[in-house]
Amino acid sequence: MLNIKLIIKILGFLLVVEGFAILIAFGVAMLYQEPDIYPLLQSALICIVTGGVAIFLTRNAKLTMRKNDGFLIVSLVWVVFSLFGSLPYLLSGSISSLTDAYFETMSGFTTTGATILNNIEALPHGILFWRSMTQWLGGMGIIVLSLAILPVFGIGGMQLFAAEVPGPVTDKLNPKISQTAKNLWAIYILFTLTETILLCFGGMGLFDAVNHSFTTMATGGYSTKQASVAYWDSPYIQYVITFFMFIAGANFTLSYSALTGRFERVYKDEEFKYYFLFVFGFTAIIFGGLLLTTELGIEQAFRDALFQVVTIMTTTGYATTDYMLWPPILTYVLFATFFFGGCAGSTGGSIKIMRIVLLMKNSYYELRRMLHPNAVIPVRLNGRAVSDQIITNVLAFFMIYIIIFFFSSILLTIVDPNLESAMGAVATSLGNIGPGLGNYGPAYTFYELHPAGKWLMSFLMLLGRLELFTVLVLFAPAFWKK
Repeated sequence: MLNIKLIIKILGFLLVVEGFAILIAFGVAMLYQEPDIYPLLQSALICIVTGGVAIFLTRNAKLTMRKNDGFLIVSLVWVVFSLFGSLPYLLSGSISSLTDAYFETMSGFTTTGATILNNIEALPHGILFWRSMTQWLGGMGIIVLSLAILPVFGIGGMQLFAAEVPGPVTDKLNPKISQTAKNLWAIYILFTLTETILLCFGGMGLFDAVNHSFTTMATGGYSTKQASVAYWDSPYIQYVITFFMFIAGANFTLSYSALTGRFERVYKDEEFKYYFLFVFGFTAIIFGGLLLTTELGIEQAFRDALFQVVTIMTTTGYATTDYMLWPPILTYVLFATFFFGGCAGSTGGSIKIMRIVLLMKNSYYELRRMLHPNAVIPVRLNGRAVSDQIITNVLAFFMIYIIIFFFSSILLTIVDPNLESAMGAVATSLGNIGPGLGNYGPAYTFYELHPAGKWLMSFLMLLGRLELFTVLVLFAPAFWKK
């Protein structure tokens, strides 16, 4: 039976955390003395008071958590956080519609980066900072953040960690789950600070540098400019952001290994090798195509190809050029990367490189098994045999992902008859990418999308961020049985 009191208590605690996060944005608003001061303060107080009341009312909750409790908490956190996180937009008048505000906030917390805003520069600094912070918090995961603090309540967090951390394999850095969360956050903060400093060296202002570091490390893609990174026509800035997007798309446990001197684990990691090869391969194809079909110089063509491949494959979603203006074949090659994603254990979304690699290997070995039916040929990753259970999970994930993409694309054509646009919107929402195709390409926003379409995209963002099963299991009747 679900421990409802404990679920409410944890959600209340996390609402308090969200309230204090909004207070940081309030501090930014105070610094710039803009009209968003009071809306941010009101939003923070609403979160803190609501969360405090929830904690008080459930103070006698039993501190035992089952797997089902973990699944429900993780799913509800993103819904509740997005609902309360939309308050700064609504109270400040930056976004007047609840549908649009919720879409923007869900897109932030799930690090999708799709936006309904058509004049980002008009927003006050505090709201812009909160918008970027939603992605920074969502990137490493609200639940991973809570794991560093939940032990204070005497609550074990492994159920939450398993439901939240992206990828088919949960890779712990430390036997204690709270220490794992702290290590991950330490790496996350270190990379964020480093990128901020490097961007400032390149001539980007401190405010813009902090915001872009937030959304780069989260692989979120929200920018403080309507033109995104293209606003800064600077090769240095674009290469710095490309580098950190690539790092954010890699497994954070590998980053931890590299920072602690265990470099051999990085270059021996099979998933990382494929990640590098996929980025290199798609970049080479598009780079060659741009040289043959456009008048771009070698460096510009290479930079455009590299940036767009990395930003899409890591599901960051920044833009330095409108790829819809490329020859169609190059646009469709880039669209293929929508379904790759970063490594397991990264802040990236989509299917993930590890699943792609396991699918490729299993398909190849299946052909060998047909030729040698009596041979035992296990799928191996990093020299170790992968269990049949994981292979089955990966196959199921891939099939469900494609089925959801297919039927959601058809469903969206009810409100947007353009199939290319519908497919792009669904792929970018489900993969937590940002820009799509057609009417929702990098030069456009989701503002014109019908409200029903925005709610569907918000749900797909949640599905993608929590890797399908965490949310879909809630629709199984068995989940709710005692």
